Amino acid sequence: MSERIRLIFRSVSEIVGTKDIGLLVLTDSNEQRQVALPCDKLVLHEFGVRMNKTPFLEKLLPEVLWKAIRWQSVLRFEVHLDSLVEGKYQAVLSNIDTLDDIPISAAEGVLLSFVSHGDVPVLMDQQLFMRQSTVYDSESIGISLPVNTISDEMLQSALDKAVQNENYEMASHLRDEINRRKRLAEEADGDSMPEAAENLS
Repeated sequence: MSERIRLIFRSVSEIVGTKDIGLLVLTDSNEQRQVALPCDKLVLHEFGVRMNKTPFLEKLLPEVLWKAIRWQSVLRFEVHLDSLVEGKYQAVLSNIDTLDDIPISAAEGVLLSFVSHGDVPVLMDQQLFMRQSTVYDSESIGISLPVNTISDEMLQSALDKAVQNENYEMASHLRDEINRRKRLAEEADGDSMPEAAENLS
């Protein structure tokens, strides 16, 4: 495992034209590069509540549980993002002292870090970060998102938009990714068929 880079949460936004999906933008501490993590509408809502300074925020369950943990223990945690599997970042909540890991969704891990005001830092494998990140520009309107983290729904929507805008180079790239995923799915189905047949016998 390579070294890890600490990530700092910068913003959250909805994806235009795509229902129920948002993006969490995180940068390295020097604000040189950024990585975007897809999140569902529930996490999107949770961030919205906190960033809009909703009244009685301190009474919400995540905030209350975090305070209780700080009162009762000296536990130290980190959220580790060390791999990407089938388009999804794999994350664990790691106990720094015992090295015990608990799986957690990447977006929820970022939310936990936000609730803890950074006391639970988010760290990403350095090689993964360099592979998945893009140059950070705080003034930029759009967000670059690696195609291997885009859901099938987002891919199809982006393909339709690229064709509509006559951006055929982008359309070709997106279609290649869609076909690649279909091949992987077919191969996975093919590998599971003998086992399924054996179970039926």
